[in-house]
Amino acid sequence: MLKLKILFILLLTVFCTVVSAQVKIRLFSNQSPESAVFSVIEGKYEINMFNGEIFAVLKGEPVIITKFDGKLAVKKRNTEGFVCDSMVLSGKTGNDTFSLRINGNSPVRQYYSGDLQCFPDLGTLVFVNISDVEKYVSGVVKAEGGSGKNLEYFKTQAIIARTYMYKYFDKHLVDRYNVCDNTHCQAFNGLSLDTLLNRAALETQGLVIFDKDSVLIISAFHSNCGGETSSSEDVWLSDQPYLKAVIDPYCLNSRNAKWEKSFSMNEWVTYLRKSGYDGKVNDPSVFKFLQEYRLTDYKTGVFTKPLRTIRTDLNLRSTFFSVFTESDSIVLKGRGYGHGVGLCQEGAMEMATKGFNYKQIIDFYYFSVLISDINNAVVIKNE
Repeated sequence: MLKLKILFILLLTVFCTVVSAQVKIRLFSNQSPESAVFSVIEGKYEINMFNGEIFAVLKGEPVIITKFDGKLAVKKRNTEGFVCDSMVLSGKTGNDTFSLRINGNSPVRQYYSGDLQCFPDLGTLVFVNISDVEKYVSGVVKAEGGSGKNLEYFKTQAIIARTYMYKYFDKHLVDRYNVCDNTHCQAFNGLSLDTLLNRAALETQGLVIFDKDSVLIISAFHSNCGGETSSSEDVWLSDQPYLKAVIDPYCLNSRNAKWEKSFSMNEWVTYLRKSGYDGKVNDPSVFKFLQEYRLTDYKTGVFTKPLRTIRTDLNLRSTFFSVFTESDSIVLKGRGYGHGVGLCQEGAMEMATKGFNYKQIIDFYYFSVLISDINNAVVIKNE
């Protein structure tokens, strides 16, 4: 009985660490900031020093932050500058937003809410936005899913984004934040000003997707599947029972449903020979390849090559393509855009337009899953 109690306490501790009302996002994570200008957009901020000193920051009082001898040099308008190891700019009104411009770049309309933590690390400045989870989720949907679409589609994307965030909440824990703001985690360009999108995040607050064992799923998605999604094992060599191929009629007339790319016969032959092809080259018909349904390999004679490798090597939109010969050229006629696993965004948009709700859309693309509040999780599994 004692062992069971200890196990329960350990599980509860891990769970409470993961289920948080706030998330720490590293901003400009794919860049190397050397300086930044912090400006209050709404509310009031305070600079909190770890030696106990506090400085108020109001609208119209930009704060300049630069690297200085392995530390931060900080200067507010009409005040003397100071040097510190790290600091936090804390919002004080509960409705505080700010902008952050790095390296003297032209300002863009990207606003953030909550607090901002700043510290130097490995020759660069690190900026971590401590944000409300739902404001972060709506910002991710803005960056990953666009704006001006159906409410049920936005709800779907919000649940997917929230699921991903909680599943990988400790992805950067050793780096002192939870997630970064680029596609290594999820794209995040600050607050969403789209009222429909923000409403979708609030109306699905706390909802995530579990598998049958109450483990958060890998909530994969892509732009367009070309009429058929991919099974996870065909793309990542990881067999997830909820990520299986789905015949999808909803995306076929969408913007990214079809594509073409041409190569000269010499370019194609050279590429294949570098990959080990030693078959005929004087008969172009040998290169023809028909892919009516998703396959894993390109085949000509006894030669085979993984389609995912060809996609990467030739910078193709998808692996879902057929090969045709036209005169002295090779033409790839493809379908879809992206890896093809999980939810097809353009298919989901069309489903929402046709009246499907977010539960029906999620159930269509992910097999045997449960949509429930994050607090109902039995086990949180982070990978």
